[in-house]
Amino acid sequence: MTDLALKVENLSKLYRIGSRQQSYKTLRDTLTHVMYAPIRRIRSTLGYSSSVVRPRSSGVCNDTIWALKDVSFEIKPGEVVGIIGRNGAGKTTLLKILSRITEPTEGYAQIYGRVGSLLEVGTGFHPELTGRENIYLNGAILGMKRVEIERKFDEIVDFSGMERFIDTPTKYFSSGMQVRLAFSIAAHLEPEILLVDEVLAVGDAEFQKKCIGKMHSVTEEGRTVLFVSHNMTAIHNLCSRTILIDNGKLILDGHTEYVINKYLDQNLAEGAIVTCKELDGKVEGVIRKYDPSIQFKEIAITDQKAIPCNAFHSDEGLRVSVTYECLTVVNDLRVIVQIVDDENRAILTTQNIDDSDEESLYWKNPGIYRSFCTIPPNTFGEKRFYISVQLENPKVEHLIINKILGFDIQFVGYQNIHGAHWNSFLRPRLSWETQVLEVKEETIA
Repeated sequence: MTDLALKVENLSKLYRIGSRQQSYKTLRDTLTHVMYAPIRRIRSTLGYSSSVVRPRSSGVCNDTIWALKDVSFEIKPGEVVGIIGRNGAGKTTLLKILSRITEPTEGYAQIYGRVGSLLEVGTGFHPELTGRENIYLNGAILGMKRVEIERKFDEIVDFSGMERFIDTPTKYFSSGMQVRLAFSIAAHLEPEILLVDEVLAVGDAEFQKKCIGKMHSVTEEGRTVLFVSHNMTAIHNLCSRTILIDNGKLILDGHTEYVINKYLDQNLAEGAIVTCKELDGKVEGVIRKYDPSIQFKEIAITDQKAIPCNAFHSDEGLRVSVTYECLTVVNDLRVIVQIVDDENRAILTTQNIDDSDEESLYWKNPGIYRSFCTIPPNTFGEKRFYISVQLENPKVEHLIINKILGFDIQFVGYQNIHGAHWNSFLRPRLSWETQVLEVKEETIA
């Protein structure tokens, strides 16, 4: 017995890219080579030589890539661990090694218990077989016995919602229908260790919610789950621990909220200032009717003394500064700043003008301008927030940059009765008054 469910030690996987793999000899090639061996020896003895040199491999080059490199971690039974990272980071390669689909180049992985995996949509499905037949086939591939499949067949079909199409060949199934059936089989396998890759993104919202609920029940039963996903909300809700992989290397292994924040920061600019050169290519939404009339020059988060900063106490104010250039005369220019959370939900929105401003205040001649807004102290709770900025020349041009900078708030002040801070986005200190309505004499027991 062991107190581990998984142990991964210096796991590495090398792939060859941009070339054909080494060719394999057939039985006919081998027999022909053996038959002609005496003739080759005689020709060699008589002094004949061949001008044809056959390489052992065709077209193999030395261009390689480490999909995984020296990855090590341990997972205890009952842990639910998220694995996140950018596309091509090595997440699926890791799960394929753990599922014994491919072998590592270096290192090893020890697995203690029965493994069930769902890595790709419709893995193990035969297109000519019906849904019913594929349940038996896929269940057998995943290690289920026929008696076990028969016992759980109705439950699998009911969970998938595919009763009407269960006797239809799966070649007529959509990818969403396939993932419904595939996940239903894997979810009812009852393995000690469940490996789930980014397959839930294919299903509809209702089925995704159903799958998350099923995975919650799996974790409550004490099973070990490795969950690869780009859905940070699902990772946050399901996993207490998360591993971040980038370029085949393990970057972080820790508490989910901390690792997610660091992962999201990979897409943000370093520090508290983003300059014109760094902004190139980061403008996500562009609505342009004529030639360019406006462009971003710099976005910054500073303290109230205009010193760049991205970490504040809750009793400190902060300033968001937007520098931009008007390439032509611009009327009614708008600078819009949004404070958003890690799911890009708007917490606070403000702009440089409102309907009561005089038109002359926001008429801009060609030139470079800087607009900034000051957010007062005691506005935010103890969380991480992000800045999204929009620059708008109405009916002409609209530039949008989402989550370009992030900042942290550390709460300073009173706590609740349990000694912990309230978990809220906004924590303004509002004005309070207390009125004495009635006073009773103190009684002594």
